[in-house]
Amino acid sequence: MPGGRLTQQERQQIALGVADGLAYAEIARRLDRPTSTITREVMRNGGPTAYRADLAHRATERRAHRRRQAAPRGPQEPSRAHGRDPEAVREYEETFTTLLMASGLPKMMSRVLTCLYTTDAGSVTASELVQRLQVSPASVSKAITFLESQGLVRREQDERRRERYMVDDDVWYQSMIASARTNAQLAETARQGVGVLGPDTPVAARLENIARFLDFIGESVTRAAEQAREILHTKPETTSGGPATPGSDRG
Repeated sequence: MPGGRLTQQERQQIALGVADGLAYAEIARRLDRPTSTITREVMRNGGPTAYRADLAHRATERRAHRRRQAAPRGPQEPSRAHGRDPEAVREYEETFTTLLMASGLPKMMSRVLTCLYTTDAGSVTASELVQRLQVSPASVSKAITFLESQGLVRREQDERRRERYMVDDDVWYQSMIASARTNAQLAETARQGVGVLGPDTPVAARLENIARFLDFIGESVTRAAEQAREILHTKPETTSGGPATPGSDRG
């Protein structure tokens, strides 16, 4: 499988594939590239509705130029710590960011969350985010406010009274519970519409079905989150046969 950066010709083939409605996996197969490479390429260059090969190629050249001009990272950054390969770390961060964007998070929020998840300490200050992401303090503040509203990050003050943004083992649980609450609110709003638009009407039937669906999803998410919460607090164990699955010894 070829490595290295995408060529302009490959980008043109990606653009044609996207325009034809091909799945990223199919485009990747035709180019003999990983699917993640195609997904990342499209999502960071306008998405499937706005991807253009020429613009994507120029944007990649600009990013490469900025990286060459940027100051080297400190010794404790993820790309340097524990003998990590800086280029492999950057590629992984881009892949993680792209997948978060594909799930619906805006780009800056995805970059900030990726930064938090790929930091050993699981916490950073605003100034560290600004330096690492090369963005303005206002952009960081806006992203953190949004992520906090979704239950994906939390704030704490360290011993120097600096505000730190953190992710911990409970973040995903809290996010799932927040999602369940949102579904419950949507279900209640749908049922209110039945009274407003009149019972025994087509729209009332539609809204009631939506409400029942959301009730079921919300209850299922809450139940699954409660059952799986212990996984977030279980340290993986290794055996002679490889990594153990948390909870695999429970009957």
